[in-house]
Amino acid sequence: MERTPPARPHQRFTEDGRRMREVLSYSRRGSRFTPTQAQAWEAHHERWVIPDEAVDEPGFSLAHWFGREAPLIVEIGSGVGEATAVLAAARPDHDVLALEVWRPGVADTLWRVAEAGADNVRLCAVDAVWVLEHLVAPDQLAELWTFFPDPWPKTRHHKRRLVDPGFAALAAGRLAPGATWRLATDWSHYAEQIRAVLDAEPRLTGGPVPRWDARPVTRFERKGVEAGRSITDLAYRRR
Repeated sequence: MERTPPARPHQRFTEDGRRMREVLSYSRRGSRFTPTQAQAWEAHHERWVIPDEAVDEPGFSLAHWFGREAPLIVEIGSGVGEATAVLAAARPDHDVLALEVWRPGVADTLWRVAEAGADNVRLCAVDAVWVLEHLVAPDQLAELWTFFPDPWPKTRHHKRRLVDPGFAALAAGRLAPGATWRLATDWSHYAEQIRAVLDAEPRLTGGPVPRWDARPVTRFERKGVEAGRSITDLAYRRR
């Protein structure tokens, strides 16, 4: 009987059923809250945060957690929610699933979402690849957002980068025909890799585009600019 692998990070099944560690595109950082983050977590997490363990329960449904059926947008690596809150508030007819493994970032997102009145956001700390594989149906996504994914700049760490041929194929299959995958990075080498990978995916068409005006300038983006790095926006559409 085929089993769904657990959603916990670092856990996969081998062909003979053993668990093994896997290479991930992110690392978990500290989890201490500031007083503001703690207050936001206490006020909003029960309504807007999907617990890690919930996704492993039989019959799990994103529609249940959103309380409705609506076009779905997934954001991978929502950070502290600066873009999430603004973009979701402008799309009240869409559900936005924000994936972020850094708990203080999730807590920051909660107060930003509350301040923006974006009740259409749910947050989850489960691995993005697992989520797309097991929680999102083929052709389901209205949009996919990947803003400033970890560049893993050292050559020996490039295997950890999120955007590789396997993930591109998975993402392309989850996007609805005509739906868009929007990306941004402040590392030129990663931008080149993203272009090469996504240009080679036959179900996608696109490339670098002018900066997406709807995306707010985040603290992370400003740091990249201040460090002298140029920002590359990319948009790929599912054929």
